[in-house]
Amino acid sequence: MRINCPLCGERDSREFYYKGAASYLNRPAPDATAQDWDDYLHNRENPAGETRDLWQHQSGCRAWIVVTRDTNTHEIKSCRLAASIKRGDNAG
Repeated sequence: MRINCPLCGERDSREFYYKGAASYLNRPAPDATAQDWDDYLHNRENPAGETRDLWQHQSGCRAWIVVTRDTNTHEIKSCRLAASIKRGDNAG
């Protein structure tokens, strides 16, 4: 699989480290309920089809990247810097 780093260009996926669902960007407020924190830390979906994942370019610029991809076909639809995505923005 090839990932297009917004800073370094297209690279082999072995240069990146998968960090989990991009929902990690939607951290609860410090005063959120215990259930909100439990959901954030422990409860994950595992959908078939389109997902938004958080990857870090370990062997390159070390940027955090949100990769929108299809888990059925392995097609990558978009790659964006995580810093450019507003909190709560779920658009690709």
